[in-house]
Amino acid sequence: ISEEELLKKRAIIGSQVWKNTTFEIKDIPTPNPNSDEILIKVKSCGICGSDTHLYETDEEGYIIFSGLTKLPCIIGHEFSGIVEKAGSNVREFKKGDKIAVESIMWCGRCQSCRSGFPNQCKYIELMGLSADGAFAEYVTVSEKYCWKINDLVNVYQEEDTFDIGALIEPVGCAYNGIFIVGGGFNPGATVVVYGAGPIGLGAITLSKIAGASRIIAFDVIEERVKIARDAGADFAFNINKLDGCAPGDKVMEITRGWGADIQVEAAGAAPKTIPEMERSMAINGKIIYLGRAATSTAMHLDILVSGANKIVGARGHSGHGIFPSIIRLITAGKLHLEKMITARYTFNKIMEAIKASSARKDGKILIKM
Repeated sequence: ISEEELLKKRAIIGSQVWKNTTFEIKDIPTPNPNSDEILIKVKSCGICGSDTHLYETDEEGYIIFSGLTKLPCIIGHEFSGIVEKAGSNVREFKKGDKIAVESIMWCGRCQSCRSGFPNQCKYIELMGLSADGAFAEYVTVSEKYCWKINDLVNVYQEEDTFDIGALIEPVGCAYNGIFIVGGGFNPGATVVVYGAGPIGLGAITLSKIAGASRIIAFDVIEERVKIARDAGADFAFNINKLDGCAPGDKVMEITRGWGADIQVEAAGAAPKTIPEMERSMAINGKIIYLGRAATSTAMHLDILVSGANKIVGARGHSGHGIFPSIIRLITAGKLHLEKMITARYTFNKIMEAIKASSARKDGKILIKM
């Protein structure tokens, strides 16, 4: 642990620091927004894999989540709600607006932000992980992280707009990885997704509307394999039921030896997925690594040279017009995310919901406030 981490009580790699954590529900005062902030009445908040990894521990009691954390903290960061009150300097929002919120709290002043990389902000905070989040009745957020979703009522019933709004953040992570950091793909491409959790499902739905000719999904849980099919995967397989055939071999079989143009790692299981992906890459293929895990794995780098291949990592969903692009796609009736939602819980059953999330049989679990 660095001196700065000790001083700020803020761990860069949470899984190496926080041990024997506990969860509790408590009453706190309603926060007051600063002049540039919005007080939001939370309506719907999704359980992210990061939240589950705060709950889960290794054999020594350390949390599984490997990212930035500061505890204690109100968790929850995939959310939507209604503007309850706007600070005196807020310009774009008024009371009653329906909004979705970025969870990457970028400063806008450091070199990374000013160079167009807000997800790599030098002074980044992560809502619900290193700063208080949205598993609460109210939360205050800077105006610059908020986006209106008022027009979603043209597509969904009013209450459903908040559920869909809460999915913009995780789907934004997939959008950022595939189209911004990864550079996208040509219509007709073959896309492979490892991990049919919420971000993997986001990758499937986005790839479908972007013109992928074949989408192949892999998971180890049968329920998620079915959800992947419902979300638009043309082929979806349980890795444990391939009758001795490796996932990479299955990709080569389906593509008749060509391989995958884009492969998305959304499982956070690099030691198992990278070997399969590297041997089933098409010429000029790309691996997009979205999964979070404090692990390392070997890779034969020569394939990047001989096959003109690439591997990129991506974090976050901020900048590059990601949120407004997804909102427009939903409003236009082109992007349908409702099949990602497989369970809803009321706030008083949040611990039951987190335990259910740990079973990894659902797509997206939402907490209704």
